Amino acid sequence: MPLWILGLIFLVIKLAAVLLVLLLGAAYLVYFERRLLGFMQVRLGPNRAGPLGLLQPLADTVKLLLKEDFVPQGADRVIFRYAPAVVAAMALLIFAVVPFGRGWTYDGKPIPLVICDLNVGVLFVIALTSISVYGVALGGWASNNKYSLLGGIRAAAQMISYEIALGLALIPVVMLAGSFSLVDITEAQTPFPFILLQPVAFVIFFISGLAEMKRIPFDLPEAENELVAGYHTEYSGMRFGLYFIGEYVSMIILGSLVAVFFLGGWRGPYLPPILWFIIKVGVSVFALIWFRATFPRLRYDQLMHFGWKVLIPLALFNIIVTGGVMLAVS
Repeated sequence: MPLWILGLIFLVIKLAAVLLVLLLGAAYLVYFERRLLGFMQVRLGPNRAGPLGLLQPLADTVKLLLKEDFVPQGADRVIFRYAPAVVAAMALLIFAVVPFGRGWTYDGKPIPLVICDLNVGVLFVIALTSISVYGVALGGWASNNKYSLLGGIRAAAQMISYEIALGLALIPVVMLAGSFSLVDITEAQTPFPFILLQPVAFVIFFISGLAEMKRIPFDLPEAENELVAGYHTEYSGMRFGLYFIGEYVSMIILGSLVAVFFLGGWRGPYLPPILWFIIKVGVSVFALIWFRATFPRLRYDQLMHFGWKVLIPLALFNIIVTGGVMLAVS
């Protein structure tokens, strides 16, 4: 069999496996978050559908599929229908460049488990996070609802602002690795993970990623006591489900990027590489859930002040210090 056919078959298998794991992971991440929040807040989580509530994600999926797909009067029907798909698709596409393990060896070199090893992988990630802004902002605008519009405007301003800090936090990582490829960045952490060299960049990246996902304490675009549900107020059925999937897939993506950029990716002793990757992603996702159970929502002026006057100057200062240290030791 020609080598290119084997490569194509392997690519299709990786695509199907990654898509299945991400969608199932997002569905059961909802379950685990509700169970953990119930434990942390001393209340019951889902425990009715199936043993220990394990069938709750399936019940929620059936509920969303059977709900009426409602389009409000006066809405832009085309944009309203397709805006949620942009958010979910961008979240899924980011994982295409994330190396999640090491496969067999070919010609003396280990083959990383990644769908596509782009030499501009970091730029690809930042570009897709930028495009997801459109899905949120256009969904809020197209709904013909003032609460949705305000939520969409808030989301656009918040996501654009924290994208800058998120991108600046990755510059020292690229400087240390000497490459924009996520595989090369993982390989560059052979002696020790970058979190030991760049703790400031790690904190900025994690906080900025949390704000990009619009989760507590940065959930201003969907603040229920102010905006009903924000940009997705008018959405129902599976279109609301796509926004929901996008959020929880983004949690897995953020955990994966934290693992790749700062925790050494799939690298680790004794255990299989893919297991190390899952453990690191799980720790990051647990931290996101813990934050939701702990912190109150910020005011909008506090949110913007923190992004523009704290994180961005700190990220720029970190780049200058990193460059100075690299010049000094070279």
